[in-house]
Amino acid sequence: MDQIEQLAKAALMRDPLKLRSLTQDLTRSKMDFGKAARPTTSDVRLLAMSAALVELLAARNKQTPPAWTKEIGAFPEPFFLLKSATTMKRLRILCEKESPEPMRKRHLYAPPHFLEFA
Repeated sequence: MDQIEQLAKAALMRDPLKLRSLTQDLTRSKMDFGKAARPTTSDVRLLAMSAALVELLAARNKQTPPAWTKEIGAFPEPFFLLKSATTMKRLRILCEKESPEPMRKRHLYAPPHFLEFA
């Protein structure tokens, strides 16, 4: 399993410690996100999460995301990366309105500075 797929699985499991740790590892390694390989899965949820995270991290590192991300559609249903957003109305609204664009366009919702301090 590649690093991007591991990152996406951690996000789907809403495992913030693992997600931050993996993000730090990728950032420290100076990964060229534009060369990230498409995950070899047919799971649309995993693909959508992978594409959103790669686009987000590429943008934050002033890189062009890989072309395969344009082929990936949205998550099948709204998904909040912070479990508490499903029960806390103000947090949910913040996530829905200010989630980073690569996430929001795929129905993935997180706070505006999600993974900036990873």
